[in-house]
Order: sequence, then structure tokens, then C-alpha cells
Amino acid sequence: MAFIQRVLYDLVNQPPHTLFVHFPIALCSSALFFILLAWWRKSDTLEKVAFANISLAAVSTVVAAIVGIRDNAVFYGGQAPNHFAKIILASVLFVVTTVTALVRWRKPDLFYSRGKGLYIFSFFVCFILVFVLGFLGGVIVYGF
Repeated sequence: MAFIQRVLYDLVNQPPHTLFVHFPIALCSSALFFILLAWWRKSDTLEKVAFANISLAAVSTVVAAIVGIRDNAVFYGGQAPNHFAKIILASVLFVVTTVTALVRWRKPDLFYSRGKGLYIFSFFVCFILVFVLGFLGGVIVYGF
């Protein structure tokens, strides 16, 4: 019973930042995984899953950014290490995920067109961005 009480206390009283920042990381990583599987297997279904993941990553990046900026202000007095770099990289991530999702939405056959290479490359860019953002987040939480 004490464990459940501690979990409930932490869920209510701890900052939600940790939970929300992992959504863009997981979604971009799984999007890259599924686009590579789709490319390898030439699968429409797997490409659609990758598209859904990158679309959700765009939305979740906004939520993670709002919560992250709030946590920086509340818990670090606006002086978290690398906070400017994280804001810039998160903004770039939002732009890349949004543009990728919008272009694919407007051109459903993009995966089978001449722009396929750039489309797949954008998934790699998103993955690299969340990788660096995750590292910088670890520096904030655990130090360098």
C-alpha cells in the first residue's frame, strides 16, 4: 500500500516534464524504424505507420516544449543548462516533423515518387535531433 501511495504522490506532485519529453523521442525513433522497414519490405502499411508516428511527433513536440519551458522557469529559475540550445533544436524538430507530415499528407504517393530519398532522410534528421535533445536533457537532469 505504501508503494501505491508513493506512486500516486509522485504522479501528482512531481513535474510531468519527464513523461511528456519522451513522446517525441519515442515517436521519432519508431517513425524511423517503420520507414526503414517500409523501404526494405516495400510496404504501404508500414509507411503509413511511419507517417502517423511523424505526425504525432510534431504535435507532441509542442506539448514537450511547453512543459519544458515551464519546468525551466519553475524548477531552474530559467537557467537550466543548455536551455537555449534545447529551444532551438526543439524548434527545428517541430519544423522538420511538421513539414515532413504536411508534405506527405498532401502527396500520399510520396514514398513511391522521386522525393522518396528526401522523405526518408527527414526521418533520420528527426531521429538525430531527438537523440541530441535527449542527451542535453540528461545533462540538465544528471549533469555532464
